[in-house]
Amino acid sequence: MRGYVATTDHDWFTFLRERQPVDEVNFWQPSAHGFNAPPGTPFFFKLKSPHNAIGGFGVFARYEAATVRLAWEAFGANNGATTP
Repeated sequence: MRGYVATTDHDWFTFLRERQPVDEVNFWQPSAHGFNAPPGTPFFFKLKSPHNAIGGFGVFARYEAATVRLAWEAFGANNGATTP
């Protein structure tokens, strides 16, 4: 089985971990270029330096390009922050 390892901001990860339980998160990128994986693909969150470790995992559902406004309306704080 294949999976995807995504380099993740520690603050984003910590914010969402402290909100447990979370059933869905928006793993966003400032300059999204698309993501091609089938639904159900394991998605691992690798924390950036100095942590350099897998902090958690999820299951990929879908990729969708969205504006900040649309992402905030859809996910709210599950974008990894209290405000947009």
